[in-house]
Amino acid sequence: MALSDHLRELRARLLKSALFLVVVFIVSLFFFERPHDGLLGLVLGPYNEARQLLGAKVQTKAYVAGATGPLMLQLKLCGVAAIVVSSPYWLYQLWAFVVPGLRENEKKWTRVFAAIAGPLFIAGVGTGYYVLPRGLEVLIGFTPAGLDNLVEFGDYFSFLTRMLLVFGIAFEIPLFVVMLNLAGVVSGRALARYRPWIILGTFVFAAVATPSTDPFSMCMLALPMLVLFLVAEAIARGVDRARGRRRQAGDQWADDEASPL
Repeated sequence: MALSDHLRELRARLLKSALFLVVVFIVSLFFFERPHDGLLGLVLGPYNEARQLLGAKVQTKAYVAGATGPLMLQLKLCGVAAIVVSSPYWLYQLWAFVVPGLRENEKKWTRVFAAIAGPLFIAGVGTGYYVLPRGLEVLIGFTPAGLDNLVEFGDYFSFLTRMLLVFGIAFEIPLFVVMLNLAGVVSGRALARYRPWIILGTFVFAAVATPSTDPFSMCMLALPMLVLFLVAEAIARGVDRARGRRRQAGDQWADDEASPL
């Protein structure tokens, strides 16, 4: 197609995604304060669990600041929920726009990576949501005796989203390692050679990425990442062995290298 046709197609897909996002946003407004499965209860779940873990040691309470704070709270929370819930649709629109320009083998690998990346990200977010109460318990526990701890909801919501994103993206890192191996940038033997440094770097990354100082949160991020790294190393070694067998069978030229013929 001509460039103008591509731009018109992009505009149409962006409009579809925006309209779907608006519809999901409107629907999410009705689920904001439902008693048991509301968005507000879901977001405040880790904080309320941290309050139960603290018991009577620290008195803490969440609050909303300003006259427009409650309205902005509802709009922000429903907006984030709409982006997350509608992500399969707008990701599909992005995929449908890009896929016609890919080769058949590229389409195959992108389908595989898309099928793996989504569950990995969801698993990371779920792990972050599970360990967040422990982290909040440690952070709020630093409150000196005789003082109460007031948590502004806007700051808490930003902290929650950052934590969940860190866990979700961290679980994607081994997938990128496999992609680099398939591209010929990293070999399985190199991963094995630098394994001690990878383990050390993983724990350092987990310690920096988790804002709480407790080892529980750090290990809950580092240990699954190490397991995924070991799986990625095993896959890379298998890919290297298959690549070596193809070269021994006579396919000694890289895909982007011209043969003497």
